[in-house]
Amino acid sequence: MHASAPRRPLWLRFLSGPDIEELGITSGEVIDAVEGVVAAHGRGETVFEPRVHLVPDNGGAGHFNVLRGHVSSLGDHGVSGVKVVGDFHPNYRLGLPSELALLTLYDPATGVPQAVIDATFVTEARTGAMTAVGARHLARPGSRVLGHAGARGTAFSNVTMLDSLFDLDEIRVTSKRPESREEFARRLAEHTDTPVRVTDSVAEAFDGADILVEATRLTEPAPLLHPGLVKSGAFVVPYGTVSAVSHDLLDTVDKVVVDDWREARSGRFGALRHHVDTGRLSADTLHAELGDILTGRRPGREDERERILLWHRGLSILDVAVGHLVLERARSADAGTLLRYR
Repeated sequence: MHASAPRRPLWLRFLSGPDIEELGITSGEVIDAVEGVVAAHGRGETVFEPRVHLVPDNGGAGHFNVLRGHVSSLGDHGVSGVKVVGDFHPNYRLGLPSELALLTLYDPATGVPQAVIDATFVTEARTGAMTAVGARHLARPGSRVLGHAGARGTAFSNVTMLDSLFDLDEIRVTSKRPESREEFARRLAEHTDTPVRVTDSVAEAFDGADILVEATRLTEPAPLLHPGLVKSGAFVVPYGTVSAVSHDLLDTVDKVVVDDWREARSGRFGALRHHVDTGRLSADTLHAELGDILTGRRPGREDERERILLWHRGLSILDVAVGHLVLERARSADAGTLLRYR
């Protein structure tokens, strides 16, 4: 009989929200991580599965998204990860974020867990970074006015990261609740010198804007974003869970880009769910996935007059990439708590 090898202890690193805040990760670092993994996806260096949903019997209070992905280009032999994130819109009444998440990272060669991470920051930052990366490649470089609908957690990263990339003259913000949009504007004003204007309606925020970001928290579909608000040359990013996009918006859009076409077709939620389900958006009418544009396989903006729409649903590989960034920084700083796994 062969003697079995002595069992060595296995440890994983737990990183709480406060642990991550102390790491000092910058917006620029997150944008670079997201841009890198989107390009890797375009080169086929990822293993990606569309999200699945768990909808509890909770009276419609919210649901969970389960995201799974692997990025071969990270670390010595890649990193795999699974994130579970809740989407609970009434959480503001309890003083909680609407999106709370946990990310687990794994060694793909052995299956050994590497980390358990509070992924609330990861979710917010990677979403804003995806908006920014899309804008970097698809918006007009001379864009001056940003209109943003929605004031949830990801909204701050959307606005501040776009503000870091463009020489904006004005940021317009709105949301359903007056107190929410006013507080959002106050928070933004503490982080940017760009004038921030609060509007009473989505139409006022979007009308004539160069970059339009729709991140509303609707409970029922409503056509808040429609062709009359999208001027020539605009870049449009709708990604609310429940659609705020009119059925005819794509009739006036020159190019539709998605983060991943399989993801766009999956699930029961999403800004363009109706457009996919009815065939208004199909493999034939889709211009490209963003990774194809970053790798040069498909053109991005070719004309200043083009109206371009990016629909990104939040890819698991973004969570893996930003989570890996967080974990590597934490290892260098010896941050977090080591937990005995077995």
